[in-house]
Parts: sequence; C-alpha cells; structure tokens
Amino acid sequence: MFENTTIKEFTELLASPSSVPGGGGASALVGAIGIALGDMVGEHTVGKKKYAEVEEELKVLMAHAQDLRARLVECVDKDAVAFEPLSKAYSIPKDEPGRDETLEKCLRDAAAVPMEIFDLCCEAIDVTYEFGTKGSKLMLSDAATGAEMLRAALKGAAVNVKVNTRLMKDREYAESLDRKVDEKLQKYSSVADEIFDMIYNSL
Repeated sequence: MFENTTIKEFTELLASPSSVPGGGGASALVGAIGIALGDMVGEHTVGKKKYAEVEEELKVLMAHAQDLRARLVECVDKDAVAFEPLSKAYSIPKDEPGRDETLEKCLRDAAAVPMEIFDLCCEAIDVTYEFGTKGSKLMLSDAATGAEMLRAALKGAAVNVKVNTRLMKDREYAESLDRKVDEKLQKYSSVADEIFDMIYNSL
C-alpha cells in the first residue's frame, strides 16, 4: 500500500484529506528510521580493530535492528488497513443492531497496531542504547538522533492507542492497555533521553 511510495508522496498523503496514512503509520515510519540509524552505527563499527571485543555483540544487535526496522515498516500498511473499517463503523446508524459490537471490534483492531508499534519502539530503544554505548565514537550522533526519533515514535504510538481505548465499552480491557502504555512510556522515554543526553553531553 505505502511501502513503495516515495517520501514526497507519503508526506503529501499525510497532509491530504485522506484518513490514511495517519499518526500511527507516521509513528511506525519514524520508528523505522530511528532504528535504522542505530543499525548504521553498527555498520560503521564492525570490522574496526578498536571495537573487536564487541564486534560479535554488535552483529547480533544489527540483526535485531534490521528485524525491528522491517516490522515497523510493515506496520505503516497494517495501521492503515486496521483504521479503514473503524472509519466506516462510525457511520453505522446508532440504532442499527450490532453496531456496538462492530465498533468495539474495530476499536480493538485499530488499537492493536499502534500497540505493536509501541512495543517495537521499546525494543528498538533498548537496542539503540547498546549501539550508543558500544558503537564507534564517530557515529554516536546518529545513535542520539535515532533515540530521539524512537522517542517521538513511541509517544505517537501511545496516543494512537489511547484515542481508541477511550471509546471502548470493555473498560477492563481498555484500562489494561492504558496501564501498559503509561508504565512503558515513562520508562522508555527516559531511556531515550538518557541516550541522547549521554551522547550530547560528551560532544
């Protein structure tokens, strides 16, 4: 759907009246760019004698980063696919039988993808921390940039979870998602800031 669009086309679509792509897809793309920058640090570190002791560890981190990047890119389309049925469900007449059940299912599906993006960004921040502490000193600005992009993607995904959970009838399910987001958002925003501050203050 969007995987093969150009940057220009994608940003034009974001700025258009179309409801997709939206904040969830944009968060996924920003997250993919953020972890790609972490992987870049690894690519410029392996093979250098100075970092021979951490080379094998970095190779594992790079493989993890590449998997995260691919999954985040997939989420750009997944978010759009999940949102379209929800936008249609809102137009169902309020007195039509089954409307509430349809809307509830669509809200769950629409929340599931940004929740996945959120969890992937948490993983990516952990991986980026390792790149920031073990990677080439010449590339640390890229790790810092990647960390802050992942922080933005994390927060974007979080708000896209909550915009759906607030309308769910099943409050127990909605509140369980909200609690998970609240706890991890605070933790991983702090880790991303720690990476940035550590590198920024060392320059």
